[in-house]
Amino acid sequence: MFTTKARRGDREINASSMADIAFLLLIFFLVTTTIASEQGLALRLPPLSQTPPLPMNERNVLNILLNSRNELLVDGQPMALPQLTSAVKEFVLNPLQVSYLAESPSRAVVSLKADRGTQYAAYIAVLDAVKQTYHELRAADLGISLADYQKTYLLRPEKLSPQQQKILEQLQARLPMQLSEAEPSQGGQ
Repeated sequence: MFTTKARRGDREINASSMADIAFLLLIFFLVTTTIASEQGLALRLPPLSQTPPLPMNERNVLNILLNSRNELLVDGQPMALPQLTSAVKEFVLNPLQVSYLAESPSRAVVSLKADRGTQYAAYIAVLDAVKQTYHELRAADLGISLADYQKTYLLRPEKLSPQQQKILEQLQARLPMQLSEAEPSQGGQ
């Protein structure tokens, strides 16, 4: 009599549920992971115009340059950031009607140009100083404090009453924030 030994099969690991487990793990990590997104500047671009821009009088342009060493030059003159606010105010308002400053606040343009080597924080500080100057001018035009102006007209412009919207439109017509941001130049001073 032949006795045959029962052959034992090769031992295998049952992997039929491995695909399900891997799929569940993948979904778990996709759902629980936060993906960092870059945040940019909240700027509203002007509407596209079909008419060519009018020629600009150099007198109405305040040139602000930030070089690669984060030095601020206003119309070619070195300036510290705290002095920028008063320089922009003087340029825009031109209270003494000086011939090299803007003809009127509605024609004043602030041109900001940075070097590619400029630090982002320095660029944002200058941009914020210019915007802050315009907000201060508008608040002074209304005869209210800057904090009241920001609380009323800047935080929720969609919630303004019709009268407040009309006031804001008039302010923007009298003191338009005309800011020209030029393409950064390649490495320089």
